[in-house]
Amino acid sequence: MGRTGSGRADVLDVDFLVVGGGLAGLYTALQLADRGRCLVVSKADLDISNSAWAQGGIAVALDAEDDPALHVEDTLRAGRGLSKLSAVRILASEGPDRIHELLDAGVPFDRDAQGRPSLGLEGGHGRRRIVHANGGATGLAVVRALLPKVLGHPRITVWENTRLLVLAAEAGTCRGALVQTPEGPRHVRARATVLATGGAGGLFARTTNPPSTAGDGIALAYLAGAAVADLEFMQFHPTAFAQGKPAFLLSEALRGEGAQLWNLQGERFMARYDAAGELAPRDVVARAITAEMAATGTDHVQLRLDEIGAEARQHFSSLLDGLRARGFDPMEAGIPVAPAAHYLMGGVAVDLDGHSSLGRLYAVGEAACTGVHGANRLASNSLLECLVFGHRVAAAAAEEPPADTLPADLPEPVRQLGPAERQLLGAWLFEDLGILRSHAGFARLRERLTSLPPSLEGVVASLMAAGAERRRESRGSHFRSDYPREDPALAGHLVTVLGGDPRLEFWS
Repeated sequence: MGRTGSGRADVLDVDFLVVGGGLAGLYTALQLADRGRCLVVSKADLDISNSAWAQGGIAVALDAEDDPALHVEDTLRAGRGLSKLSAVRILASEGPDRIHELLDAGVPFDRDAQGRPSLGLEGGHGRRRIVHANGGATGLAVVRALLPKVLGHPRITVWENTRLLVLAAEAGTCRGALVQTPEGPRHVRARATVLATGGAGGLFARTTNPPSTAGDGIALAYLAGAAVADLEFMQFHPTAFAQGKPAFLLSEALRGEGAQLWNLQGERFMARYDAAGELAPRDVVARAITAEMAATGTDHVQLRLDEIGAEARQHFSSLLDGLRARGFDPMEAGIPVAPAAHYLMGGVAVDLDGHSSLGRLYAVGEAACTGVHGANRLASNSLLECLVFGHRVAAAAAEEPPADTLPADLPEPVRQLGPAERQLLGAWLFEDLGILRSHAGFARLRERLTSLPPSLEGVVASLMAAGAERRRESRGSHFRSDYPREDPALAGHLVTVLGGDPRLEFWS
């Protein structure tokens, strides 16, 4: 490739650079491709993402007895007073249109006897509003429906096994990035750069996420000068299969259809913790399971399927087959389950159109903090967020002017940890930033981190620990044994910028 205005011979010029190959990245790229040339880079194969592994479904008010306003109420309740109301209203009101787009795109959602999308029930929802595919394989079904459209689009180029090294930022504006391809480093200049790199759950020792979900996009945005927010809020899914790594997720939809939680002393225990029982919000169920394991001296509880009828079990064939493939027959005994790191509510702080605090840099999906999830994400709102805000990000990014010249000098890329170092960090995070937290754990984690070399994973871990330390209360997924109650004064988002002090802000 010949020289460009940047003075580099290895620069690829595109209109839009999308970093990440999950649902947020694929869907946003499809929306952007109608407006210009788009490059999608993914550090793993496109079928390895949190989206492809997502099971339960997509929450959307489609039923005649449901309404987006009711979806808003449930989302706000789960968010424990921290959700951004304007973002939640957008999520619920624009969701039906995005689902109809997926139906038109051929996503094979499960149907009822009348041919309408079958609607499931999950914890925290007051209505049946979960559209799903093959019972518990929704994310994979959606990704597989969109992938051929992305790969076949004449204005979309896809680079798999390509890692983001540095965001090319200067004077408060992102102008592209340096990426590492299998053939070597490449500079990419773009009108707009969209981070769809996912969360950081893969850093934890026990997690439902693929290892590639390591928060590197969030770390690189922070190092480039973008504000990040709410990184103390890591959601732990309560029912992950207690054998093997990564933890095999057992969808909340199972409990929506009647699956029950029992401890190893033969007691069905959830009613002691919440009137909603097994359908309480995820943070409540995860803490209840943790308490039961501690009280009984065990490392798991049981999820029993006795009350799920044969027809409902057919809907969950992919989940049941997944257990059998792992050497466990769910029809013969209660399934051993325990909580696992699952979803990061925080990320790059963005507005309602995905703008970060850095010009021309956008974030969408789990990498973004729109404020929609608050302190605890409502089940099955994550895939919907990818669609609703991906649509808005594409519309906003299309308005950016032509690309600027890349900066003359970029910072040296920050290394990533090796396998042994990652294993150490994962154990520390699960111990010190897990379901139950305290100042003592944060102090221990800070000390432990000094024994590792500087890394992107270390940046993310430090940011999560700093947020957890400064939020001296318990709210949603963030539960501190030394501050076990909510503090009304902390009903705001902890926003952190490079070189500055974190600040609490209230988004309305």
